[in-house]
Amino acid sequence: MVMYTINDLYDLDQTIAAGIFENKTYPWEVLADIGDYIIKLGNSLDENEYEKKGENIWIAKSASVAPTAFINGPCIIGKEAEVRHCAFIRGNAIVGEGAVVGNSTELKNVILFNKVQVPHYNYVGDSILGFKAHMGAGSITSNVKSDKKPVVIKSADGAVETGRKKVGAFLGDNVEVGCGSVLNPGTVIGRHSNVYPLSSVRGVVPADSIFKKQDDIVTKK
Repeated sequence: MVMYTINDLYDLDQTIAAGIFENKTYPWEVLADIGDYIIKLGNSLDENEYEKKGENIWIAKSASVAPTAFINGPCIIGKEAEVRHCAFIRGNAIVGEGAVVGNSTELKNVILFNKVQVPHYNYVGDSILGFKAHMGAGSITSNVKSDKKPVVIKSADGAVETGRKKVGAFLGDNVEVGCGSVLNPGTVIGRHSNVYPLSSVRGVVPADSIFKKQDDIVTKK
């Protein structure tokens, strides 16, 4: 088991936010920069493709946003994205091209790569979800420890201190998270892995794995 880097987890060609990852090793290193990066990037977007609505909110003209959704800036909604009824975007959020943010889903300080789906009653905070990652109904990222101490990313190979009290989860490309699962603070899931429904996940899950429970993680055949 390894401590996954940005390049291990993500195809940076599948996000408008590739620049934020420059000179960084681990994905949690960008969390503090998301808001400022959105403002800088938003002001550079093509006005023929994006419309600025409200303070520091840019929405692609090809995106579909329900009138009942609430969007607070800074925020960028990408091309062909869908933001559904009663979605709540609290700010510091990049929603990738073709992504889906569903009914009663809440986002805060996140980067969703292209084609991500968080379609039903999800909470995603202080997290980064890779290309085509999908979170089943009711699954959430828990981003604060019960003792309120800074989050440490732990794997069998060691631990890395993030220095942040709020750290959610980092899902690699094509990760599938089952319904009703909780991804505990500092969870990292490698590319192409699956998480069983109703799981409580913590630490680092290897790529190409099936997470059945914390002590039962098997390699995909």
